[in-house]
Amino acid sequence: MARSLLGIQPATAVPLRAQTATAPRLAGAQLEARLRKKRSAAYIRAVTQLDAGGHVHSPASVQALIEAIRQELPDVQIDALPLGIVSRCYLGAPYQVHTLDCTGSIIQHYKTFEPLPSLLERARSVALHPGYAFVEVYSNRLIAVGESGQTAFIDL
Repeated sequence: MARSLLGIQPATAVPLRAQTATAPRLAGAQLEARLRKKRSAAYIRAVTQLDAGGHVHSPASVQALIEAIRQELPDVQIDALPLGIVSRCYLGAPYQVHTLDCTGSIIQHYKTFEPLPSLLERARSVALHPGYAFVEVYSNRLIAVGESGQTAFIDL
């Protein structure tokens, strides 16, 4: 079973998707071009520090992570934001990957061979690739993000 490291229930979490979008709606080629853009160093640092443990003890750290995602993609409408993020876990055995469920702002670490939620499971093998820092999971694609911020699209 997955282990919640935040100690909060989805009903009390502040969902990433609760933000109000005021930017013009990007769609089609414009949305794809925006999602292909290189990710910032601040965003990569925020996501890759999940194993550092600060988010476990500090709700402010969790909010900072959610805010980093919002700031990285401010012009992307709510329905086009990632459903979640999957990354290699460096806590050690038996944990293999961790996820950030953007709808409930829940961070969970998963053991080897422990299934992730169906939409996130498809990103596990990509997240384990040493060339990627993490994988953003969307309804119709995966976007693998390298440590340099470069993105690679995997359409489903």
